[in-house]
Amino acid sequence: MKIVEVRELTVRLSGRIANAVVDFSRHDISLVAVISDVVRNGKPVIGLAFNSIGRFAQSGIIQDRLIPRIASADPDAYGDIDGNLSPAALRKVMMRDEKPGGHGDRASAIAAIELAAWDLRGKLEDAPAYSIIAKHFGRTPASLVSVYAAGGYYYPSDGAGRLQDELKSYQDMGFTKFKIKVGGASAKDDIARLETAIQQAGSGRNISVDANGRFDLEGAIALGAMLTPYDLRWYEEPGDPLDYDLNRRVIEAYQSPVATGENLFSVLDVQNLLRHGGMRPGIDVFQMDAGLSYGLTDYAEMISLMEAHDFDRTRAYPHGGHLLNLHIVAALNLGGCEAYPAVFQPFGGYLPELEINQGMIDLPDHPGFGLEAKPELQPHIDKLIS
Repeated sequence: MKIVEVRELTVRLSGRIANAVVDFSRHDISLVAVISDVVRNGKPVIGLAFNSIGRFAQSGIIQDRLIPRIASADPDAYGDIDGNLSPAALRKVMMRDEKPGGHGDRASAIAAIELAAWDLRGKLEDAPAYSIIAKHFGRTPASLVSVYAAGGYYYPSDGAGRLQDELKSYQDMGFTKFKIKVGGASAKDDIARLETAIQQAGSGRNISVDANGRFDLEGAIALGAMLTPYDLRWYEEPGDPLDYDLNRRVIEAYQSPVATGENLFSVLDVQNLLRHGGMRPGIDVFQMDAGLSYGLTDYAEMISLMEAHDFDRTRAYPHGGHLLNLHIVAALNLGGCEAYPAVFQPFGGYLPELEINQGMIDLPDHPGFGLEAKPELQPHIDKLIS
């Protein structure tokens, strides 16, 4: 099999929402297509993916560095011993001439194409991506996945009623657990929002809060002290995600579950978190996202590293809220998956055909990731591959 072309399309996210540090109305994403020389029904088999949510499109890196490397590579360089496409080998091709370290935008650029290779593998084998991934890593995929609805963002016109209505709409969809933002308003207002959310959700154990790295040590501990009486599911990214000592000290002060990891883009970053971040087995939560960290090849290594440090993979809840991570969670038997049912379109959320019941979701049966079955995304896919 040969890759005959790789394409990239920048897609703007819809909606005007913000967290404590980012206005997402200016964000976009790279949608990519890996086009093979395999032809079925008169059309080439194409792998599709994107570089997750919460960063920016990576057009420059993809078009100026990664696509030329793939185009100039011998097909054997990205194949396995059986001649099948190897996402891990393709990752090596894309990393040619890149120095160690320097993770960041290139990690999500490579991830988009590496994940598209998994989609292509699924389509070539006429099987859902979770089935292909589970087989590759020697696991039995789950039949249902635990999901929670991420929302509770700050809007230009906001209020307790709007937040309550939002969570009620998620409950009507079948969700039982939710995440909201903190740190983008005064502590008084954030606590009022939290109390509204808990009232709607029925318990603090059904609510997580996400500060998106907003606070210094003093501020993170102070907010943690205010959150403690509410017995929350977790307190997410209280401070800078690379300040492992801050994370450790917040955990020591807060005691209840803390979540972090979505902004760690390499295996070595995760290793440093495990060594120095104070994370506790069976309590704290890891949120690394394959779409931001070189793809599934590196993400699976992160999970193995967690287990080597006595953490269970069920404490992994990938960031992202999209269909790609739903497949990954099911395939690797992780703890659960974030969902963006009402924000970050056209990429957020899953497929309308998938039923959510008491916080558990069915899995799709489309070949690959099934992105073509997502109505909001289909026009952009058509534009990319036409």
